[in-house]
Amino acid sequence: MFTPENLRKSLELFNEKIQAKKDYLSELDTPIGDGDHGNNMARGMNAVMATDLSGDLPEIFKATAMALINKVGGASGPLYGTAMMEMMKASKESHDPETLLKAAIAGIEKRGNSQPGEKTMLDLWVPAVDNLNNGTLNSATLEILVEQTKNIKATKGRASYVGERSIGHIDPGAMSSAYFFESLIEAGVFNE
Repeated sequence: MFTPENLRKSLELFNEKIQAKKDYLSELDTPIGDGDHGNNMARGMNAVMATDLSGDLPEIFKATAMALINKVGGASGPLYGTAMMEMMKASKESHDPETLLKAAIAGIEKRGNSQPGEKTMLDLWVPAVDNLNNGTLNSATLEILVEQTKNIKATKGRASYVGERSIGHIDPGAMSSAYFFESLIEAGVFNE
């Protein structure tokens, strides 16, 4: 169940992971993208941490979305920002994590004009929510899901420009998304 407290904690943990792994995320992005995913996400999460995150769930999601949209370059800002905006809208009716995450997925699909199987962050989000639904979402599962993006040929985003050469590389958006889901787990969002 999402609460303002565990959402704030999730964002703090996500920020810590992004700051610690920003160079790794940019390394992942170098062969198949612009090589800036880590730096972009780190800048965005710094902006989130500098934002007033008091208030109720919708207010926190909205503040997070605006910080990400305004500070993160490339596709990541609009996609993560859209995810947070959709969770903000859904959180006015429900605090159920699955409901909110499914709303986020729908937003990412629409904004990115993409579906799972195209080597994007959706290749982490969709199966992660499936695993949440059947009680098997944990760090080990997230690691497997990230690894599986290596086998996908990119057909969306910057990585699609390298075509077949995108195979064999982890999708950086899926990796940063795994840090987000790990943060939700660690903050207790999925606890009954």
